[in-house]
Amino acid sequence: MKELKIHVTNIDGTESIVDALEGWQVMEILRDHGFPIKAECGGACCCATCHVYVDSEWLSRIQVMNDDEEVMLDNALQVKENSRLSCQIVMSEELDGLRVTIAPNPE
Repeated sequence: MKELKIHVTNIDGTESIVDALEGWQVMEILRDHGFPIKAECGGACCCATCHVYVDSEWLSRIQVMNDDEEVMLDNALQVKENSRLSCQIVMSEELDGLRVTIAPNPE
């Protein structure tokens, strides 16, 4: 299995490159690397606590947002056009090098 990379900008602006495994949700990867992703629903698309901003160059490469994700993002803070729930993005070779920014979450 090829080891993939995700470029992550944290809430405080620090940038990191982390290892990612194919088939894992981006939410799981970010949480396991210690980023402030609450993921309260565990990846079931029932909350918005894994909200990220996907760099515009990557938006066309990830799966189209479904209705459930859109409804959950209505409850997120500071939603932008490039907002996504990281639990709905599954890593693949096509996403090697994906760039995301952690969105603010309520305390």
